[in-house]
Amino acid sequence: MLTARVPAVAGLFYPNDALTLNQEVQYLLAQAKYHDVNPKALIVPHAGYAYSGPIAATAYACLGVAAAKIRRVVLLGPAHRVAFSGLALPGTDLFDTPLGSVKLDADLVRAVVHLPQISENRAAHLFEHSLEVQLPFLQNTLGEFTLLPLVVGSTAPESVAEVLEYVWGGEETLIVISSDFSHDLPYIVAQHKDTDSVESILHLQPLMHHDQACGCIPINGLIIAVRRHRLIPRLLDLRNSGDIAGLPDRVVGYAAIAFSQGGGHVANREQ
Repeated sequence: MLTARVPAVAGLFYPNDALTLNQEVQYLLAQAKYHDVNPKALIVPHAGYAYSGPIAATAYACLGVAAAKIRRVVLLGPAHRVAFSGLALPGTDLFDTPLGSVKLDADLVRAVVHLPQISENRAAHLFEHSLEVQLPFLQNTLGEFTLLPLVVGSTAPESVAEVLEYVWGGEETLIVISSDFSHDLPYIVAQHKDTDSVESILHLQPLMHHDQACGCIPINGLIIAVRRHRLIPRLLDLRNSGDIAGLPDRVVGYAAIAFSQGGGHVANREQ
């Protein structure tokens, strides 16, 4: 019998009714600005859709025709609920959402399960939202796909990069790093801080502090891998919750960044 990780934040971060959820995601995708890129990897925010949904939609809308080739998604997000070392597999066969079930990719699990930084940790996944909120967008843009979901705890970016090398694949594999940026800062302060953080990423330089992004470790691991594979970063969207909803005195930063094939390390700031 197949085991499933059930939704933890349906009805909180996004609608728990399938019809309403599908309509909301499709509306966000339809409103998103289209960027003509063919991403191998994405950085996408993971707050409630009322706040970060438009920025997340900008990332997923750029998949375009590439979506037809994508069959696997490697999804990494930071641990918010449980402290642990390394990267955690969920120990289940499926991830459920109101839109249906997504199967774990058994081949990708086998490819990394032997690594010392990989463990099975159901508790790390049980209430974690950073992976879950990406799935309805992926289900809408990709249709059928398999998933390697990894919650990232305390570990070195090099450990994340090593895992990514084992599952890098080709056009059939999309890598998604789930991360918000600055937290609980005044609007103008957050703008400056997030701009600096994004500039570092666009120049493939690691983030230096965890307060720059909750997904600092997986982002830095991706940067190592991106350098090896000579991908080009492109900023798709950069806003904060004060631009979307909420008060400007305490905002959270959101960025959508794509990484595509190219011949050098050239930052692209086009929005």
